Amino acid sequence: MNSYTIYFIIFACVAYLIVTDESVAKAVFFLSKLARFEYEKLKWWLIMNPKSPWGRYTLYRRSNQLAKELMKQLEDKEK
Repeated sequence: MNSYTIYFIIFACVAYLIVTDESVAKAVFFLSKLARFEYEKLKWWLIMNPKSPWGRYTLYRRSNQLAKELMKQLEDKEK
């Protein structure tokens, strides 16, 4: 048996259970939402963590953009 056959059997069993039992369908739905939430949480943590190089870069970039905007507002106020 190759892996495609095993995956198809597992998928067919889960699909059968979803079709026949409403509680299994709800459980699969909530598990998929939970998996999506955990993925988004991990992605946010990897991007926004200040210990990572990407997090430091984005923090630096946002700070510079804010500083430029504030300097521009101060210059406009002085005129």
